[in-house]
Amino acid sequence: MNGPASPGQEEPGQGPGESIHQEATASGHGEINQAGGDLTVHKTVNTMNIHLPPPAPPAGQIVEGDIPQRPPAFQSRPGLLDALKAQVRQEGAAVIDAVTGTPGVGKSLLAASYAWACQQAGWPLIVWINAQHPDQILTGLAGLARRLNLHDPDDDARTAALKARDWLAAADRRGLLVFDNATAVEDVRPWCPATGEVQILITTRNRAFHTLFTAIDVGVFPPEQSVALLHQRTGDTTPGADEVATELGHLPLAVGQASAYIYRRRLTYPAYLALLRDYPLDKHLPHAAGGYPAGTAQAILLSIDQAEQTIPGARNILELLAVLSEAGVPRTILYGTTDHDPVAIEDIDRVLTDLADTSLISFSEDGTTVLMHRLTSRVLLERAHQTTPVGDSGSSGGRLSQVLDSAINLLYQFNTHIPGDAAIWAARPLVEMLVEQTTALHTRAAAFGVPRERLLALRAWCGQHLRDLADPARAISLLEQNLADYEREVGGDHPHALTSRNNLGCAYHALGDLGRAIPILESTLADRERVLNGDHPDILQSRNNLASAYETAGDLGRALALHEQSLADHVRVLGGDHPDTLRSRNNLAYAYHEAGDLGRALTLHEQNLADRERVLGRDHPDTLQSRNNLVLVHYTAGELGRAIPLFEQNLADRERVLGGDHPDTLLSRNNLASAYQSAGDVARAIPLLRQILTDRQRTLGGEHPDTLTSSNNLAGAYQDAGVLGRAIPLFEQTLADRERVLGGDHPNTLTSRNNLATAYHSAGDAGRAIPLFEQNLADRERVLGRDHPDTLQSRNNLASAYQSVRALDRAIPLNERTLAAFERVLGGDHPHTLQSRNNLAHSYQAAGDLGRAVPLYEQTLANCERVLGTDHPTTKIVRSNLLAARQQVDTDSV
Repeated sequence: MNGPASPGQEEPGQGPGESIHQEATASGHGEINQAGGDLTVHKTVNTMNIHLPPPAPPAGQIVEGDIPQRPPAFQSRPGLLDALKAQVRQEGAAVIDAVTGTPGVGKSLLAASYAWACQQAGWPLIVWINAQHPDQILTGLAGLARRLNLHDPDDDARTAALKARDWLAAADRRGLLVFDNATAVEDVRPWCPATGEVQILITTRNRAFHTLFTAIDVGVFPPEQSVALLHQRTGDTTPGADEVATELGHLPLAVGQASAYIYRRRLTYPAYLALLRDYPLDKHLPHAAGGYPAGTAQAILLSIDQAEQTIPGARNILELLAVLSEAGVPRTILYGTTDHDPVAIEDIDRVLTDLADTSLISFSEDGTTVLMHRLTSRVLLERAHQTTPVGDSGSSGGRLSQVLDSAINLLYQFNTHIPGDAAIWAARPLVEMLVEQTTALHTRAAAFGVPRERLLALRAWCGQHLRDLADPARAISLLEQNLADYEREVGGDHPHALTSRNNLGCAYHALGDLGRAIPILESTLADRERVLNGDHPDILQSRNNLASAYETAGDLGRALALHEQSLADHVRVLGGDHPDTLRSRNNLAYAYHEAGDLGRALTLHEQNLADRERVLGRDHPDTLQSRNNLVLVHYTAGELGRAIPLFEQNLADRERVLGGDHPDTLLSRNNLASAYQSAGDVARAIPLLRQILTDRQRTLGGEHPDTLTSSNNLAGAYQDAGVLGRAIPLFEQTLADRERVLGGDHPNTLTSRNNLATAYHSAGDAGRAIPLFEQNLADRERVLGRDHPDTLQSRNNLASAYQSVRALDRAIPLNERTLAAFERVLGGDHPHTLQSRNNLAHSYQAAGDLGRAVPLYEQTLANCERVLGTDHPTTKIVRSNLLAARQQVDTDSV
């Protein structure tokens, strides 16, 4: 997905068609032990470095966040600054101060002036975090984690924020952390480090903070300071300044507005005072005139009127800033519609510079973010809400509705610059910008009761981006709210609401929560079939997505039926050459592959590869995917002599077309290493797997699911090489990382637990292996169901472990039940079924029951030769086992 094709349109599911699943490894006795490895294409984060101390922060001073610039004629508050500096540090405890006061008194500027002083004094760390909403706190602390080199690229916001907080709690150097404009104690308190050398300031209107933290209460200016500001900003020391200041209640915000207005208009103080007193406030804010401090709304509106009359484009920019985030708007957002046109960007910058001169806006210290005081935003919002557009007496929401539409258009344009696929990892800051600004728009529209259906589609994109960035908690929370909003706005049967439900189901699927994903996807398909035309593309997408979820759940019967129907419909509706049709054929082929029907999988993949080469070209990424998937069939069929050269060629093609760090290239490198490993060439497999792990840690982060997959695969290669001293610790760490990153019930976590138990088994440590196998079987039965292929593998592995300690009374019944289940679920010819039949025969042989072992081996060998071929590794193992059993019969008969 290279940027959204259209707002809110879902991306068709692509199926897990790019994987190698380690299905079997041979034991010393010829037994096939299904290890359930995951040599695949999943996603992951930090593995090898998890037990190392965090890296040192960058040398030099770190200044993080949008600290406001010093305004013209700034008036310091020496008494309040002295109070902040005088706080006495208790032994081992952090200093936390709550800077409180009414709107417009300068709480944020006081904190900013303290931050400027700390910078000048050389404090190593100064951090500014907007704290109005919990998400802003998370993303602010996550940004700090990046500056401190604590942040893995795939950390979700909460994980990164916790790392930053813990680092601050252990800091032994002076620092300042500002939580600006905090609203709720419970939002901020958990993120305040209780120890460390960092001083914390919380600016807030909420005096509840006083009950927990030392209060620094900020009031209006003393009269002499109000007059000083007017004199310095205007350059006019004639009489009358004190009257203006008194009229404005000495509120710093209002006095600042007045001084800028007087300076720009070259007015006398009495002339300004007359304008202020005569301003028709009721005309512009009829329902809110009494809600502001004395003269404040009039002063702001006077400045707004003057700016709009003298600065071309001022009104549009001011109103856009008012509806976007109160924490500030990055200039990058405002440039969103310019397509990087230098002239257009220069025009925007010129308007912003002129507006800053009016004191209606300001900038962050580095100039990258535009700031507007919340009272100024409120005045602009209420004025827009009360204004009826010219010639549109019936407009819902008045001028405000038009402003919101403009802001939505701006963010849609900005969204087109956010890349899809793996490139989104490098664009995380852009995603965070989009999420914050879209959330602000959503809040504004809800507060003023303005219809916002198009905004919901933009919110859906935010959820998709967060899902792609492996931030499932935030993605699902946003998508759940998005679905509720759609159902309330347009009804549950509206196509957009159904798309929202589909997206939520896909997010649960990506998270591995099939218990929630499948019912949502089932209901979405049923409702789409009921509401939409039978051939609607959304129905085809739903069918494909549900089939993929069934496949992940191991329900191959339903998955195949749905994939077959989906392909037939795609061909009939879109034609055989449409990209979605080719994708559907790929997914059906992969489902046949998973079901063990390699003949049909091979035929479909060959057809799909030929079609993609003809339609898309030999070097198109989808064509390279088809070539990879075709080779996977040869790999699974045991045709390693054919598969390895093809894997090598596919890797070379992907390196040439996509680059060495593209996830598909890393996948090809992984698959080649797996093929080397299956061929017994661990000398080539292990260095390649090490390289993949290093590359994924570098490009994706140590805890990204793909990186954890690489960690698992390297451990498996060490195990195959007999280097259990490296394999077991790496399996243990991968399991711990997956439990922390993905959760204890995620299918990948269950695979890691199975693989660790298998490694213990290989090391002869039955005391640790058997309880872990038993736990994993119980967990897979609970999470995946009793008939899921992974559950059956766990049952097979537990039986193998029982057999290794001669507990044949447990092993044989378990192997018999496992074989019956494989035959029922996957069919008699599936490779897993053939392996299970071999394992049962081996158990009979171990019990001395050759009368049952030999016929079962003979049946299994005949089936393997017919299904897999005479040279397949499984066929060779079964043939060897049969020969050994017959020799044992001959020996016993002598």
